[in-house]
Amino acid sequence: EATMKVPGPTILKNLMVLRGTLQQYHPLVVEGHTKDTRDASTVASRIVENLQLRWEAQNMTKPVILVSQGDPLKERGISAITRNVAAQLGVKRCLVCLDDSIDPGHSENADRPDVIYEVKYSQMLEMLKEHDERCVNTLERAVDQELSLKNKRRKQLGKDPLAHWYKDYALLQEVTKSAMKIIAGDLTLAHTVDQITDFSVTSFYSV
Repeated sequence: EATMKVPGPTILKNLMVLRGTLQQYHPLVVEGHTKDTRDASTVASRIVENLQLRWEAQNMTKPVILVSQGDPLKERGISAITRNVAAQLGVKRCLVCLDDSIDPGHSENADRPDVIYEVKYSQMLEMLKEHDERCVNTLERAVDQELSLKNKRRKQLGKDPLAHWYKDYALLQEVTKSAMKIIAGDLTLAHTVDQITDFSVTSFYSV
């Protein structure tokens, strides 16, 4: 019996095409923890309810696209929650992954169902630089400073420093949000928890 092949996401390679495509949407970014053990559907329902109230008040006209950042699908945690949020809202997703030169496994393991567009971190970075080179430098300094503060706190607690890849993922998170906001002119950010764990990548949202 023949199985129907599901088309893969459109890879937006050209910056002009990327901008022209994504500016038609209102980007939604949902941030949270990979180790969140709560039922993903329940968490998503609460987020969706809050989002719908917020968007009604804003009188939004653009279609929403959920921007995810390459988390591999698990039964619980942020990847499961974002997939549920997209399903409950009835929206498609845009995937932003680290370049293979930074983390070769990131794109390979990313959750792709309902993803219609895919871009690389370097493209988001380029978009940001094109808008304002200083913005990139400011972001990187802020991430470095936050990393330094976190590692000082960890040392006081007798813990090892954060892994070297934290900076890459923190920059992916922050550069993606900044670039998407520039492209689309607006952005909605939702957190899955009220209390962000101090040593998580999500905690870098404060930069």
